[in-house]
Parts: sequence; C-alpha cells; structure tokens
Amino acid sequence: MTERKDSASFSQDSSNSSGNNQFPDEDTTVYTYLGMKGKRLHHAISFLAGMGFLLFGYDQGVMGSLLTLPTFRDTFESIDTTRYPDRATFQGFVVAIYEIGCLIGALFTMYIGDKIGRRKTIFVGCIIMIIGAVIQASSFSVAQLIVGRVVTGFGNGMNTATVPMWQSECAKSKDRGKLVMVQGALITGGICISYWIDFGFFFIKNSSVSWRFPIAFQIVFPLFILPFILRLPESPRWLLKTGNTQEATKVFSSLDEVSVNDPRIVYEVNEIADSIEKERNDATNKSKFRLLFIQGETKNFHRTCLAVWAQIMQQISGINLIVYYAGTIFENYIGMSPINSRILAAANGTEFFLASWVAFYTIERFGRRKLMLFGAAGQAASMAILTGTTWAASPKNNNDSGAGIAAAVFLFSFNTFFAIGWLGMTWLYPAEITPLNIRAASNGLSTAGNWSFNFMVVMIAPVAFENIDSYTYTIFAVINLLMFPTVYFLYPETSGRTLEEMDKIFELSNPRTPWDVVKIARELPYENQMHSGDVEKASM
Repeated sequence: MTERKDSASFSQDSSNSSGNNQFPDEDTTVYTYLGMKGKRLHHAISFLAGMGFLLFGYDQGVMGSLLTLPTFRDTFESIDTTRYPDRATFQGFVVAIYEIGCLIGALFTMYIGDKIGRRKTIFVGCIIMIIGAVIQASSFSVAQLIVGRVVTGFGNGMNTATVPMWQSECAKSKDRGKLVMVQGALITGGICISYWIDFGFFFIKNSSVSWRFPIAFQIVFPLFILPFILRLPESPRWLLKTGNTQEATKVFSSLDEVSVNDPRIVYEVNEIADSIEKERNDATNKSKFRLLFIQGETKNFHRTCLAVWAQIMQQISGINLIVYYAGTIFENYIGMSPINSRILAAANGTEFFLASWVAFYTIERFGRRKLMLFGAAGQAASMAILTGTTWAASPKNNNDSGAGIAAAVFLFSFNTFFAIGWLGMTWLYPAEITPLNIRAASNGLSTAGNWSFNFMVVMIAPVAFENIDSYTYTIFAVINLLMFPTVYFLYPETSGRTLEEMDKIFELSNPRTPWDVVKIARELPYENQMHSGDVEKASM
C-alpha cells in the first residue's frame, strides 16, 4: 500500500536528494505497467489518448452528411431544412446542443478532475458517451435525439478536458508536442472515418440503418479504452500533488525505464515537489476556482487567459463550419449532386487527416508559435477566397462550375492550414502553459471555452448561410487575420520546456505588460542545458 504525504512532507523531502523516493538506497527496481516500460509504455498511453480523440473526431463529423438523408429527414421532420428552409435555426440548435453537453462536461471536470485523477475521469467520460450513443442511435423523436446528444457531449467534454492533460503530464518535454499532435491527427482520423461510413451507408435506401449505424458506431472506440485505462499509470504530477510520492516515483521509473533511485528520477520528483509546495503556499485559503482569477507569483490569471483564448480562437477560426456541414455545403451551397457532395466530403476528411501529420513532424522543429502563425495566415487567405468562389458557384447566383471547383479546393486548403497550425495545438498548449495547482481547473475552463464557441459556430452556420450566404466566410477571414498578431505578441514558445520551467518563465513576467513573456521565453536558457551538472552531483 502506498503512503500518502501532506504538503509539509514535501518541504521536508525536497531538502534531501532521496527523501521523495521512499525507497531503500540499494533498490534498483524498474517498475512496469501491464508489463510495459519506457517507450512501449509511452506508446500505450498515446494509443489510449489517441482513441479518446479518435472518438472525439468521429462525433464531430458524423452528423453532417446524415442531415440530408431521406430516412433521417422523415424521422426528424422538424429539423428538415430541405423541405422547410425556415427550420434552419432549429436544425442548428439540435446539432449544436452536443457542444452544450461538452461544455457542461468540461466544466464538471474543473470540480472532479483533481479529486479522482486523470484516468478515472476518462473512464467515467467513456461510460457516459456509450450511454449517450445508445440514446441517439435508438431515437424516434427530436427530443430523444437532443437528450442523447447532450449526454454524449457531457462525456466527451470530460474526456477532451482530461486526455491532453494526462498525456502531457506523463510525457517528456522533448516528446510532448509530438505525442499530443498524434491526438490532433486522430481527431481528423475520426472525422475521416465518420465521413466514409456516412458515405457507405448512404446507399442503404429506405431504412433508418443508414443513419442509426453511423451514430452507433462511435461505441466501438470506448471499448478499446475501458479495459486498459485504469491499468496504465496515473499522471505522476497528479500523484505528487495528492501526496502519493511513492507511486509517482514508480511511474517516473517506468516511463524513463530506470531504477527508482536513479538521479534523474530523484531530481525530477524533487523539482515537481518544490513547484507544488510553492503553488500551495500561493493558494492558501483560496478556492480552486478563485485561483484561476488571481495572479500571484505564478501569474495564474494571465496563464488561464492564454489557455482559454487559445481554445476560443481555434473555434472562431470557422473549422466546424466545414467539419459539421461539409456535405451540406457541397450539396446545397456549391450545387453538387448528393453522391458527389458525399464523396467530396469524405475526400475532404481524408485530406484533413493526412495534412494533420505535418504538425507531428514539425511541432518540435519549428515550435508552437510558428505553426500557429502559419495556420492563422493561411486560414485567413482561404476564407477570403472562399467568399468570392462560393458566391460565384452558388445556384442562387452565377452557378459557375469553375468557381465551384475553386471553392472546393479552398475548403481543402483551409483544412490543411488548420490541421498544421491549430488542430492539435490548442489541446497541447493549455496543458503546457498552466501551473499544476490549477491545471485541471484551467483545462476544464479552457475546454469549456472551446465548446461554448464551437456551439456558437455550429448554431449560427445554417442561419448565416441562409441570410448572408457567401459573406459568412468573410467574417471568419477577418477573425483569422486578427488571430495572427494576437499569437505573435502574447503567446510564448513552450517547445522544449518542462512544465515546471514554464512556471519560472511566468514568475519573471509582469502581468501589467503581458507581452513581455514572449521575450522572456525566447531569452531564458533551457533547463536541460543547465541542470545536467545538478544531476551529476546528485549521483555522486
């Protein structure tokens, strides 16, 4: 049974090089989980984290092409905009209510995330998503469909607020970006799968299986997660935060594939323990929620704002305008046939998935800032061009087939820039930018920001297309253009930094001049170049 330690113990232990480990000096054990350690264990964590985001992506993409199916429209006549165009607002509400469920789930994580840990939160989220999927797939009324979407969203909100945090807190700084970018790629993998399944079941005529099976298929993904999630290691940083130093040391031993008394493990445990102690002192007599809005020594409010606005900017870029309604856009607003629009939507999802792997190979080489800036610039240009091409291609205007082809190309173009710059980035960045004492609460709040603005975009899209048509894209072109200077002046680089190193960067910053943190992050030496001598001394 592992011993739990209070905050006073941390202070005492951090004063000697081996106190945190609680293992005999001669212990050379390398611990394993499910018989795995080192890279294999990191890959297992990444696989389950990836399945969580594959499920997230599938849920995002599955509804778009179902909305125009005759059997779906017959079952849910009150959201059929093909025969009743005036029902666009209600259709947008039914589709977007999923995001409200996600919002509530993410906010709930602010309360439960630090109480039960990362793994149990993901486990509960998956169970809730299965229940929601069953309710949706068995729906015979819009009311039942709404309930199912809210329940599914609640579970997904819990998962999306927790999975990147679990992954980031287990990963090494040099690999953290790549590993979380895999999650981003798997979001698009889920979208791609949903589009192709929607396309395949399009050919099943006169049966509700054509839409019930695609919705029910999402149950497959949690079945990969549930049997294993509680048998893999908990976040070592959460374990240290809750006083379980011995188990945290075992996790670091297994992740690094070294003995529990290795100097690197001793150094890392002591460094995190010192950081936790400092944060606890700063948090005296303050609730977790209040801590988000207090600067303090660790600049909590500044860092929370960066995390929340990173997630908001991802959504107001307009990505879910395309993800949710790709099939509808190709069919109703560019004038393609039902089968061609579904083929193109599926191809769009496939290209989105392939483009997302560019970030995996470039995230550590170019860093977070450069990819976000590149994405914002490309997204702004793509949306501006879409304004003109979709106007010319629209059946309401010139019905220009050449413009229709160009519009389709720039829908692909937007997805490419987004996949490289913003897709996985805003699931990685909030977990990197926030201190441990508010990480769960801040990630819950930032993810709630993502889902609330996701709801807004998905809700207004049918209404905007109905009223201002192609100029919908103009709004998003301007927003993406404004995102460029926001990132350039306010968002520091986190690549190659430990999570504790970011604490030191913000401690040096001035909250009255929030742009100075970019310069500090650029100029401060990297710790992996500084404390190699400390590790050597600890081993003597």
